[in-house]
Amino acid sequence: MSTVVSTVDVEAVWRIESARIVAAMTRFTGDFGLAEDAAQEAVAEALVAWPRTPPADPAGWLMATARRRAIDVIRRRAVLRDRYAVLAADAAREAVADEVDPDRIGDDVLALMFISCHPVLSPEARVALTLRVVAGLSSQEIARAFLVPVPTVQARITRGKKAIAAAGVPFELPPPAERRERLGGVLSVVYVVFTEGSTATSGDRLVRPEVAYEAIRLARTLAALLPDEPEVHGLLALFELTAARFPARTAPDGSPILLADQDRGRWDVSAVHRGLAALAAAAAAGGLGPYGLQAAIAATHAAAPSVEATDWDRIVVLYEALGRVAPSPVVELNRAVAVAMASGPAEALAIVDDLVVSDRLSGSHLVPAVRGELLARLGRRPEARAELDLAARLCANEQERSVLLRKRAALD
Repeated sequence: MSTVVSTVDVEAVWRIESARIVAAMTRFTGDFGLAEDAAQEAVAEALVAWPRTPPADPAGWLMATARRRAIDVIRRRAVLRDRYAVLAADAAREAVADEVDPDRIGDDVLALMFISCHPVLSPEARVALTLRVVAGLSSQEIARAFLVPVPTVQARITRGKKAIAAAGVPFELPPPAERRERLGGVLSVVYVVFTEGSTATSGDRLVRPEVAYEAIRLARTLAALLPDEPEVHGLLALFELTAARFPARTAPDGSPILLADQDRGRWDVSAVHRGLAALAAAAAAGGLGPYGLQAAIAATHAAAPSVEATDWDRIVVLYEALGRVAPSPVVELNRAVAVAMASGPAEALAIVDDLVVSDRLSGSHLVPAVRGELLARLGRRPEARAELDLAARLCANEQERSVLLRKRAALD
């Protein structure tokens, strides 16, 4: 009985194996851009070949084909003729599966992540490269995730690969002295991906779970490769605990459901348990950093049966700790929301007014949205309406904007 291989099957294998294949090809060729191009050519060939002749070892087939494509390119480069001779002779002696050192694959995938998030790259290029070469997403999928044209994504990837080549970035893990600082850059890229999935900055959907789950997959990979790094586990914990609420955050028509109105019985209990386990791993590995503290806040929400029963005093304390280790206006705004729940809107409004005076979130809809809520609770309805009007004008996400407009209408 023959096996029919579909495009979906090829894409599924690529999604799982992409990081390992590109990492191995980068190690093999010493050229990050060539490695990624060769791997993509192997996928294109698989789409044609596999439906006719399904391979017994799909990952090995992709690895072998990518290797052949890389050697073809090297052969055509006159300046690299000597290197081709070495590679070609090596290829004739050994099969690809025998050449891949399984003990090195983990380090190679980790090195690939560090390269994709290298400081020489723009923030946009880091995200695009990470999703392309580590997560295995196509340019079309990345474009859909971030609501930008496909050519824009392709240009970011091309410029990123050229920047890495021009800077002579080696395919290796950063030295130990640099690794912790560089790891922060990797984590921030994964965090950006998850944040865009959990609350989209624009478009007609509040949540894009498919984007958030790619970030979770990347965080799980990092946690497996760096088990002694507390912030890696903290990041994973934050993702799992936040994603646990996804099933209850939107109605069937896509409209947002606020935290107070969510059916907590629909929260993903398995994700909560995974998040709590990752949070415990972060604490055991050396304590809670910024991501771990955010995860602890999410864990406090997860433990509460309702908004009213939430330990808001604990959340205020956690936000104060977060503000000391990673101060930012967004942290301060979130602290104000927690203070409003723990101590009342008047005290919280003073915090928000300080943010307005400092002008540290200029152009964001978040400050007027929170300020409008607090003013409404204080009975200052005209001011509240003005703030919610401003928030709605500034908000680029259609679903979030609809919530703001409903709140505004309720004050008439």
